[in-house]
Amino acid sequence: MEQKIKAYNNLLELVGNTPLVKLNKITQNFNGNYFAKVESFNPGHSSKDRIAMHIIEQAEEKGILTPGSTIIETTSGNTGFSIAMVSIIKGYKCILAVSSKSSKDKIDMLRSMGATVYVCPAHVSADDPRSYYEVAKRLHQETKGSIYINQYFNELNMDAHYASTGPEIWEQTGGQITHLVACSGTGGTISGTSRYLKEQNPNIKIIGVDAYGSVLKKYHETREFDRNEIYPYRIEGLGKNLIPAATDFDIIDEFIKVTDSESAHTAREIARTEGIFAGYTSGAVMQAIKQLNEEGRFKKSDNVVVIFPDHGSRYMSKVYSDQWMEDQGFFDTESVPDGQKIQYVKE
Repeated sequence: MEQKIKAYNNLLELVGNTPLVKLNKITQNFNGNYFAKVESFNPGHSSKDRIAMHIIEQAEEKGILTPGSTIIETTSGNTGFSIAMVSIIKGYKCILAVSSKSSKDKIDMLRSMGATVYVCPAHVSADDPRSYYEVAKRLHQETKGSIYINQYFNELNMDAHYASTGPEIWEQTGGQITHLVACSGTGGTISGTSRYLKEQNPNIKIIGVDAYGSVLKKYHETREFDRNEIYPYRIEGLGKNLIPAATDFDIIDEFIKVTDSESAHTAREIARTEGIFAGYTSGAVMQAIKQLNEEGRFKKSDNVVVIFPDHGSRYMSKVYSDQWMEDQGFFDTESVPDGQKIQYVKE
């Protein structure tokens, strides 16, 4: 009898169902049990595969996307990669407006995936015509037969995680999750996931992670947009200088802020202790866990899920570059332990 070939039809069938991995060494002195939802197991190596596929397939169902259409998006890198990947498989053109804060690795990856990339200055206001928001809008207006994903103001961003990430975490924890800690940028991941989890158990605590230099934490607490909160910071895909409609602030219990430096060091620590080569935002969410433990916020019986959004390979020229770390003033390369320095053998 002829054996059936066991193969996926394409990469899109691999989106979702990412593993939940227990954290052991980095949390060994903490109260509670900690589990990472490792989103780098998606084929595009980030949680953004979920929204890219969901939003594009919704547009196809509504007849908004047709053969030969162009997809345009604003991105710090990960969403762009996911959209470029989906566009290749489905046969669409892809144009991306990217923040100059995005790592060179990310920008090179986007170009390698066939996208046309516009790199826009990061430290301008959201309504500045040079901002990646405004550049994407202009490109949409100028490009016939295009759609603009607009992840920051697209409720489908939340819906993608409500339909996938939330149910996966609930099932993987057997409903025993007590806390969800996740970074908030567009807010789609934390909002959609939390909406599902709170429907199952309203007592689950939802903690959002924000950056210093971002407006999200203060807006959550006061419902006021304070421009004085805004200043340049280095973490990509975390925090905002505007209020994204894709964030459900009512479902998030609180926000905690983390620094660029500590988040970078903690990303490296995740790799060294758990063997998970995680991105900058994963370092940020783990840094938040450290700070919450210092405040005595968790009990021994708590089951805390953290979302690690992407893969460390996106940050080789940043967080995982000793030179970049030194250039930012995060550490002096002379102080790096000998065991972590490159050892050159004489030719």
